[in-house]
Amino acid sequence: MIDKQLNSEVRELVTSMGLSGDPAAGRNLPVVDDPVVQLGMKLFFSKALGGDMDVACVSCHHPVLGGGDNLSLPVGVDAEIEDLLGPGRFHSMAGEHFDGGPTVPRNAPSTFNIGLWDQVLFHDGRVESLGKTPGVNGDDNRGIRTPDVRFGEADPKAGDNLTVAQARFPVTSPEEMKDFGLMAGTTNAEVRAFLAQRIGGYGTPPGGALLPNEWLFEFQTAFNAVGGSAEELITFENITKAIAAYEQSQVFVETPWKAYVQGDSSAISNSAKRGALVFFRSVDEGGADCASCHSGDFFTDEQFHVVAMPQIGRGKGDGVYGDEDFGRFRETGDEQDRYAFRTPTLLNTTATGPWGHAGAYTTLENAVRHHLNPQAALDGYDWTQLDATIQAANMLENTQLAINTLLQNRAEGLPSLQDVDLNNQQFDDLMAFLATLTDPCIADRACIGQWIPDAEDTNPDGLRVEAIDENSNPL
Repeated sequence: MIDKQLNSEVRELVTSMGLSGDPAAGRNLPVVDDPVVQLGMKLFFSKALGGDMDVACVSCHHPVLGGGDNLSLPVGVDAEIEDLLGPGRFHSMAGEHFDGGPTVPRNAPSTFNIGLWDQVLFHDGRVESLGKTPGVNGDDNRGIRTPDVRFGEADPKAGDNLTVAQARFPVTSPEEMKDFGLMAGTTNAEVRAFLAQRIGGYGTPPGGALLPNEWLFEFQTAFNAVGGSAEELITFENITKAIAAYEQSQVFVETPWKAYVQGDSSAISNSAKRGALVFFRSVDEGGADCASCHSGDFFTDEQFHVVAMPQIGRGKGDGVYGDEDFGRFRETGDEQDRYAFRTPTLLNTTATGPWGHAGAYTTLENAVRHHLNPQAALDGYDWTQLDATIQAANMLENTQLAINTLLQNRAEGLPSLQDVDLNNQQFDDLMAFLATLTDPCIADRACIGQWIPDAEDTNPDGLRVEAIDENSNPL
């Protein structure tokens, strides 16, 4: 039964915050059956884009795994079983560069709703719109900064939008896709050129071009250019355009919360409505003030905050031990950005864990509890949730430094995460609200399967990832 008073209170908040329920409204985003999207899907699943042809984009970003890999930290190249994705994926111990554990230092962000970001991509915002125009994913003619240029400068080769710009970089990372073999010692520009030549069957890429394949026909179809040559069509720019289109088509916003905001008062439970009050209200009003950072219909301010999530894994080479990650500070050099990371969207958050920049929490419940009291969360951290191959020797010391920075920011009056004391009912209600932010499509294999090649789809080079889980079941 609908609690009319409760319903009225939630609707007043929705109105006061100007929420529409639909962060995709007014955006020009591709649909999954678009020919360019279909090409992008095939490229996304092809190991031809891996330096040593043993990994694909999908290896860390599979639709069934929430657009990520369901691992705290990714295992990219040199996996023991190439097509095994998610839990159970380990590095081959035979590789001289690996010890079995993950070498990628940060959790794999979900590709879901990537076309809804307007300011920055990646945990540290190293791909950044200089114009930050709402609603266009960086496509505003103001330029996009990438790691290929200095901070604050526009990269002339970034591409049309943030999604295209980010697609240029996983292939250049030795740990993610480039590997340490055929393309060792090459520059980012050389890697990109070699990959286009490999797929297009022209030039002299390391290891030679692919055996005869059907990529040219696929590109001609996608770009409506019958008769176009491989050199003209199979460029790295077109590769990233197609991959970005595939990623941008992953729009999952049909949530119970959207239905509620748009008028269906029965779309969410009374518990979820009480949780919405906890979420949106300030601490002084009896809430948790979650919306101060997770704001708007996309549930993120796209800014950077010190939340002090546990620092597990190898880190980024920062700090005394070399296994810290200074986050946004690595880009800006601004002391206020030390240990600050991008606010994630909460859309589909129940399905896009593990949570934190290093995936330190394997349950959403514990990730939320961390936000309520980071020090208590660190003191009671459950070490059993970490895979034995993940480095965490200095986790306590490194995370404490981040918490100390958070406390210092509070003392100096900077906008900071505050400790919040919720009772059990309030916490359960908050979790019920967060569950309403997930689109049912992503848990429906028939629905999410539209973004996964099937047996009837062409396999242009025979190098498609045929993904399986740790029990050898198809994903």
